[in-house]
Parts: sequence; structure tokens; C-alpha cells
Amino acid sequence: MPKQRTPRPPRKRRTKRRSAGPQTPVYAGPFGRAQAERLLWRAGFGPRPGQADEFAGLGLRAAVDRLLHPPSQGLTGPGPTNGKGGGLVPQHAWGHDHLWWLDRMVRADAPLIERMTLVWHDWFATSRSGVPTAKLMLDQNQLLREHSLGTFRELTVRVTKDPAMLIWLSGAANNAQAPNENYARELMELFTLGARASYSERDVREQARALTGWRADWKATGPTNFRFDRRLHDPGSKRIFRRAGTYDWRDAVELCLEHGAHPGFFVRKLWSYFIPSPPDARTEQALAALYRDSGTEIRPVLEAILLHPALHEGPRMVKPPVVHTAGMLRALGRGVDTDSWVWVNSMSGQQLFIPPNVAGWDDQRWLDTATWRGRWHAAGAALMPFTLTDAAAYLASVGGSETPEEGVNRALSFWGDPAITPETRQHLIAFAADCEQLGNPRDKKRSHLVLRQNALRQLIATSPDYQTS
Repeated sequence: MPKQRTPRPPRKRRTKRRSAGPQTPVYAGPFGRAQAERLLWRAGFGPRPGQADEFAGLGLRAAVDRLLHPPSQGLTGPGPTNGKGGGLVPQHAWGHDHLWWLDRMVRADAPLIERMTLVWHDWFATSRSGVPTAKLMLDQNQLLREHSLGTFRELTVRVTKDPAMLIWLSGAANNAQAPNENYARELMELFTLGARASYSERDVREQARALTGWRADWKATGPTNFRFDRRLHDPGSKRIFRRAGTYDWRDAVELCLEHGAHPGFFVRKLWSYFIPSPPDARTEQALAALYRDSGTEIRPVLEAILLHPALHEGPRMVKPPVVHTAGMLRALGRGVDTDSWVWVNSMSGQQLFIPPNVAGWDDQRWLDTATWRGRWHAAGAALMPFTLTDAAAYLASVGGSETPEEGVNRALSFWGDPAITPETRQHLIAFAADCEQLGNPRDKKRSHLVLRQNALRQLIATSPDYQTS
């Protein structure tokens, strides 16, 4: 019999052509300091001192372009330390991987690239809890960074053969004699198509067969020499999405990316990291067309999302714990100088490199009665080196007296004048006024103003306005 010809999934050519279909709208309202601040939080880790004004002066399109095409990808500011007189050893010391990445978020000159690295870490969630060496996780982290704004096709191919992922979802244990469905299932359900896409359990089993063939050598120091071994691959015909062929691991990825459900899934999921309400049908259609026509490029879709009115006019969005922490440190000009951030952020619900499961963190449930305590500790830890202790000096600096309104304004100025609602301002002023009723007159003159200022700084950093953007 003649040898069976294997039909390969069609590979689309990359093109810069924009879709002839519906276009996504662009925000046309005012773009001042408050709008620039929101953009810098959503597409990064908040503004450095003076950066909100700088971006507001650029205008929306130029500000988005600066984020998408940063003039520098370096790190600015003091290098990280463990707070005990030494540097970081992320490959060897527990928690130092978290500190290492938090430092990059704090000092990044290209915050959107670092923020997208965090997005992909959540999207292709891989955990140190199931990967035997920190080096594999750090290598994967760099892979996500390098491809953060490239094509989703190349990113998915690279992740599929990434050693940390091969261990985490059993790819290195998947062979023709014992196909393992872990990666096949998550490739479709979580990474490319979604749980409600039109694929079957048979598709999962057949994808697992297509993905067979990876192996590694195990030594005392951990797995090494990851490679594709055709002797372990199932060369037989598989039927996936009603199409038959002798598919291999690359075909498994391509079949998912060419599936009709993929573009919509991709734009909805990417959108959810920047805008809390889902896109309307017309916007989703336009973004999906843009994604298809660009050859699965990430950057143009992300640009359209960052320019969309829903980002600038829509509801506020809760900042992930590490974003909240990194933003406070950026605002204060403080580097990572203590290992306390590991347990503080873990208490807040997010330890980097250890997502809770293969689905990543639940971005809809960042705040609850348990994680709120961690955020309060995070604000206190960020403020600790700046705690005011000299009551007489503070009293002199404010000219011997300070109204509640003046106290609130000074506390806001300390944080770089973040945008807050009138309601929050009134609550802060009411708190400051209440402080004047506490203690006896002699204590108030000596210390209450400095204590009040410390408290106002803490309250601002934990206010609903500062924990959302």
C-alpha cells in the first residue's frame, strides 16, 4: 500500500495588513495625569515620581507607543539585597526567585514587557512546587520575557518544549507506550481554546499521542538534557478536530492555533488582564480579526486594548498583590532591600513562581478577609524606612500647625499625588480631624501631628483607590 500522506495544518503567513472588518474604537476623551496614572498601572507597575505628568504630556497614542516600544529595557535604581548584608541567589535560596523578579518590576525601564512576562507566567502557569530546580523556572521566566510582545505562535511553541513545562505537565514522561494527557488537555483548555471550545475527550487523547517523544536525563542535581526522541514518539495516524494525520508536537500546537475558537479565546483572555469587564461582541470580532491578520502577533492586539475606551472609561480594576507592592516601591524610589517581601506577598495571595494551580491566579478574587491583611502589611513594610519619628522636626516643618486638609495633602504628596475620589479624600480628612480630638493638649502639640501623618500615609496606600486603578 502507498504510504499515507500526512495533511499538515495550514500555516498562515505573517502580514502587517489590518483587517478590512470592524475596527476597534480609540479613547478620545481627556488624557491628563489621572488617565496616564491608570495606564501606567494597568500596563506596568505604576508611575515613578514625575512619570504620570510625563506620560500625560505625551498624549494617549504616544504614551501607549512608548510602552510598546520602550527606548530602554534596562533597570534603574538600587540593586536588590536580602536585607541581611548580602545579595540575592535566586537559583539556590528559598524565596530569592520572588525577590529577584520583584526587583525587576520595581526597576524596569520597560514596565509593559515586565508586566506581560507576569501575564504569560499566569497564562502558562508553571509552579516551583512541581519543578525540581529554580534554574528551570528562571529560564522559563526569561523565555516569557523575550517573547512577551512577539507572536503567540512562537511563544506557545517555545513553552511547549520548555523544560520547566515539560516537567510540570508531564511532557517529559509522555511516550508512545504510555501517553500522558496533562499537557494536551491544558494546551486546549487553558492556553489556546478554552473549556467550552468544541473539542472532545478523543481530541485530548489524540493530542497526547501527537505530543509524545520528549525526554530528559535525571541526575542528582535534577533533570537535564531535554530533547525530542523520535523513538519515543507515536508515529501513527491521529484524528484531531476531525482531521487525520501523523501529527507531532509542532502540529499539536498549530492545530490549536488554527482552530476557529482560538482567536476569540486569545483576545478575551488577553483583554481580561487589562480591563475587568468583557469586550462587547463587535470589539471581540475586530480584535480577533486583527490577531488573525497579523499572524498571531501580540503587540498590535495589545495596542488596541490599551487604546480602547473601555480601559480609560470603564470600572476600576484591583491590582495584583505584587503589582501593588512594586508600585509602592517605585513611587517611593525604594529598591528591594529585605526578604520580607516573600512572606508579605504570599500573605497577600501571590508568591511569584508558585501560582496556586495550572490555571494560575484567580484575578477576580484578589481581595478577601485573609489577603487584605497581607496588603496592610505590605503598605507598612514599604513605609517602614520612611516612618516619621521626630515630632518636633515635623512640627517645625509645617510651621507649628497643620489643618486636617493640609495633613491629607502632605500625605498624598508623599505618595506622588495619586488620583483619589472625592469620597476617599473626605474620609481621610474626617480621620485627620478625628485625630485632633484624641489625647490631651500637651501630647497633641508634641506628637499627634507626626503620628497622624504616618497613619495617613498608611491609609492612602491601603485605600480602595490605591489598591485599584
